[in-house]
Amino acid sequence: MHVPDGFLDAPTSVATGVVAAAAVGVALRKARTELDDRTAPMAGLVAAFVFAAQMINFPVGAGTSGHLLGGALAAVLVGPWTGVLCISVVLLVQGLFMADGGITALGTNITLMGVVGLGVGWLVFVALRAVLPKTLGSIAPAAAVGALLSVPVAALVFTLLFAVGGQAPVETDKVLAAMVGWHLVIGIGEAVITALVVGSVVAARPDLVHGARGLMAARELEIRKVPA
Repeated sequence: MHVPDGFLDAPTSVATGVVAAAAVGVALRKARTELDDRTAPMAGLVAAFVFAAQMINFPVGAGTSGHLLGGALAAVLVGPWTGVLCISVVLLVQGLFMADGGITALGTNITLMGVVGLGVGWLVFVALRAVLPKTLGSIAPAAAVGALLSVPVAALVFTLLFAVGGQAPVETDKVLAAMVGWHLVIGIGEAVITALVVGSVVAARPDLVHGARGLMAARELEIRKVPA
């Protein structure tokens, strides 16, 4: 979903840049409440995994590409605010050193993948956690559904941005069909990968998973409860 330079007009790029800068600014402050000495290394591992996953690209059309986003995965493992920073750093490195996504479109890419994609994935995860059984086994399925929905929603938002400020000679309905259609398929793959990764970490070290913190606190109370 990396948007190249010149694909959107200047006002649209500036607007998404403002959104991205605001999101990163807030995330820099809020991430302090999510990280500690144990979980901080996890953020680096998540960023590295997302970086590697996003490097597998294939063309969607009109200069854009499709790949895994990793927003829901990052939010569940290290928290939504830390996840925004992870995705933003990945996109910055890719744009500067890999020519993957435009520099002037960096704000657009952060907004789409680090704000919309991650935000949708996290909100869906939280909503499902509220109705699913309060067990560690519910973490991976909830994360998978969040990942599944986050990808096509991000693609839909991109299409809306293109309808407002698109510069490529492509009709909006064709962009919509290509982006949402392909990213529905990508969403399925992202859901599977997210479920596998989150499930593996929950099985090995649930104390390091941000999305399981409430469950871990309740679990510790049960373990330490002394029978009468």
